[in-house]
Amino acid sequence: MVLVKKIKDRKVNIEFNKEFIKVINEKIKSKDTDFLDKSLKELLPADSADIIENLSPENRSKLIELEGFNIEPEIFVELNESIQTEIFLLLSIESIASLLKKLESDDALKILENLDKSKKETVLNKLPPKDRFLLEESLSYPEDTAARIMQREFTAIPSNWSVGQTIDYLRENKDLPDEFLEIFIVDSDFKPIGTVPSSKVLRTARETKMDSIMREMQVLIPVNMDQEEVGHTFENYNLTSAGVVDKNNKLVGMITSDDILTVVKEEAEEDVLRLAGVGDEEITDSILKKTKRRFNWLLLNLFTALLATWVISKFGATIEQMVALAFLMPIVASMGGNAGMQTLAVTIRAIATKELSSENFTKVVSKEFVIGILNGIIFAIITGIVVLLWFREINLTIIIAVSMILNMIVAGLFGILVPVSLKKFNIDPAIASSVFVTTITDVVGFLSFLGIGAYFFYT
Repeated sequence: MVLVKKIKDRKVNIEFNKEFIKVINEKIKSKDTDFLDKSLKELLPADSADIIENLSPENRSKLIELEGFNIEPEIFVELNESIQTEIFLLLSIESIASLLKKLESDDALKILENLDKSKKETVLNKLPPKDRFLLEESLSYPEDTAARIMQREFTAIPSNWSVGQTIDYLRENKDLPDEFLEIFIVDSDFKPIGTVPSSKVLRTARETKMDSIMREMQVLIPVNMDQEEVGHTFENYNLTSAGVVDKNNKLVGMITSDDILTVVKEEAEEDVLRLAGVGDEEITDSILKKTKRRFNWLLLNLFTALLATWVISKFGATIEQMVALAFLMPIVASMGGNAGMQTLAVTIRAIATKELSSENFTKVVSKEFVIGILNGIIFAIITGIVVLLWFREINLTIIIAVSMILNMIVAGLFGILVPVSLKKFNIDPAIASSVFVTTITDVVGFLSFLGIGAYFFYT
C-alpha cells in the first residue's frame, strides 16, 4: 500500500505505487463508494488529487459518476486544468455551483475561469447574489492581474475600535476567513490606513485602541497590477499578505503568500514551456491537443532551418572544393546555438525578475560581448587544435577558429538583444526568442564559416 505518515488527522503521501492505484481501480469497479470516499479524505487534498490524475480517463469518469461519491472542493482545486475540464463534463450545473459555494473566492474564480462561456453564465446564476456579484466583478478584470488571484474574504475594522471590540467581532462574525495573519484598519471610506498582526491583538490589553498599535507603513496592491509584478512585490518586501485596492484606493481584497507561490510556480513553468514551444501543455492533455500545440512551433522551426539551408546552398562550390567544410559546419552551428541559449536563458530570467533595466543595459551587453570574445578564443584554440590534428590543413584550422570567435560574439549579443527587443514591442520574450536566436547563430555561423572559406582561401 502507500507509504504514509500521520500529520494531525491527515495522512501525507510519501510514495505512490502501482499497487495502491490498482486497489483504487478495483474499488471503482466494485463501486465501493465508502472505501473510496474514506481513502481520499484521509489524504491531504494534493495527494488525493494526484491519485485521481493517475487514474485512466475511463475509471476517473466512473469514480465521479459513482452514486454517493462527491469530490471534495479542496481536492478539486488541486487537480490540473485539463482534468478539471474533463470532470466538468460529468458534473451537473448544480454540482459545480455547490462546489464553488464551499470555496474561498480566489479558488472559486480559478475554477470558474476554466468553464466555457455558456456554462459559466449558467453556474453564476445558480450562486447567491452576493457571491455572483463578487465573482463577476473579478472576472471583469484582465487575466493575470491581482484581481484574479486575490480573495474577497478578509478582516477589516474601523480605526476607532478597541482591541476588545475587535476580538469580540472576530469571535462572532461567521463570514470572516478561516485563517488570516493581518487585520486591516480602514477609515470611514473603507480605505486602508494600516494593519495589525493578529498575534499582536491577542497580546494587547482589551481597552487599547487599534489605531495605536497598527503599522501605518503598508504595501498595497492595485487590482490591475500584473500577477508577476505582484510576485516581485512580495519578494522585495518579504510580505506574507497584502491588501488589494481599487482605483479609488478602497480595500477590495487580500493576497496571501500561498497565492504568490502558485503564481511563481505558474510563471516559471510557463516560461520554460514557452522556451520549448509547447505553451501551457500539461502531461494529461490528449494526443491531439499536444500535437496541435506543438505544430505551429515546429513549423516555424522548419522555415528557419530552411533559411539556414539556403545559406549553405549558396556555398555549394566551396563545399565541393573542400569537403571537410561540410563535416565541420555542425560544430560551428551547435556551439553558437548553445552559447546563444545560455545568454537567452539568463536574459529572460533577468527580465522576469526586473534585474535588467535601462540603467544597466549597456553594461550587461558589454559584459556579454567580452564573454563572447573570451569563449570564442578559448574554443577557437581547442577546435583549431583538433581540426589541425585531424585534417592536417592549416587553412581549414584558421577558418573554423575565426568562425568560432565570430559566432560566439554574435550568440552572446543576440542572446540578450533579441529578448529585450521583443519585450519593447510587448511580445513575451519567452515565446519567440529561442527561434530567432538559433536562426541568427546558425545563419551567421554558416555565413562566416563558409564565407571565409570561399572568399579568402578557396577562390
